[in-house]
Amino acid sequence: MSAIQSISRRNFVKGTAAALAAGALSTPAIAARAIKLRVSSSAPPERFGSHYLWFKPFQDELARRVGDKIVLEYFPNAQLGKEADVVNQVRAGSVDMIITGTSIWANLVPEFGMLDLGFLFRSYDHCAKALDSGVGDAYDKLLQERTGVSILGWGFQAGSRSIYTKKKITSIEELHGVKLRVLPTKTFIETFNIIGATPTPIPINECYTAAQTGVVDGMEHDPGTVLAYKWDEVVKYGFLTRHIYTPLLAYIGKLGMSKIPDDLKQDFLEAAAFATQAIRAEVPKVEAEAMDRLKGEGLEYTEVPVAEMADLHKRMETELYPSFLKQYPSTEPMFKQIMQLSTSL
Repeated sequence: MSAIQSISRRNFVKGTAAALAAGALSTPAIAARAIKLRVSSSAPPERFGSHYLWFKPFQDELARRVGDKIVLEYFPNAQLGKEADVVNQVRAGSVDMIITGTSIWANLVPEFGMLDLGFLFRSYDHCAKALDSGVGDAYDKLLQERTGVSILGWGFQAGSRSIYTKKKITSIEELHGVKLRVLPTKTFIETFNIIGATPTPIPINECYTAAQTGVVDGMEHDPGTVLAYKWDEVVKYGFLTRHIYTPLLAYIGKLGMSKIPDDLKQDFLEAAAFATQAIRAEVPKVEAEAMDRLKGEGLEYTEVPVAEMADLHKRMETELYPSFLKQYPSTEPMFKQIMQLSTSL
């Protein structure tokens, strides 16, 4: 074999190896410039997991607009770790996006706790109107200033949050001393102290085992989440407090956003806006479907007596809201906007 043949053979082998390493891609040039974004979610990747109700329309609409120039790598079921850890990864840039509620940010931006005040929103219609009237933009600005993280969209969880227990509850009084898993935020805990239960903060992915083993007597959440996490296997009763209509948000870190080139940024943001409208339209149907499924599997719902519900609203207005606003006065304009909109519904 001549020297030229030997060199040519070596070059061929190297070239082939490089091609194989690049993967079985039909358009290597496009793959080379594809932007990959790591997206974290603690929920199962299905209809009742709520996070997927935002992610899937976003993924599909983004692909329709930009093809495979931006690739979303989705990590559901807390594969990248607990949310409290992932939010710091989003800030640092090792994870680009996270889909979750507002509560997890309250430790970094305490003003976010206002959105967890019990009975603040009367419905998802009320919630949407408030967020779209400037409240959402104000929170986005706060989050960017404190953490560098931006909000891509304000969607909804899979229904309003109520109480789910192993023992049947028919009145607020019967909740006294009942250990309920709640989110580890101050306003959530104070809300349930006023209700009379014993709030017990536990990570969401530990909730099933905690109820099964008696660490808690139940939990509070939306019906879609109860179904998605199979909590109906360990709790059999729902007490319809509807205490919070929780927003579901998509967040992107500063480093993640910097990966999006200017010529794709508008498509990226418009795909996020599309996903936000899609989940808002879908949630009422998902909530009704989840409740029907839970009833069909043996879970029994009880409405809160009307007089007791009215009393709870009054107690929140006198015992919870004033203390929060006093501690975080910058939230007062947003709070007033929310309250004013509630009277017009």
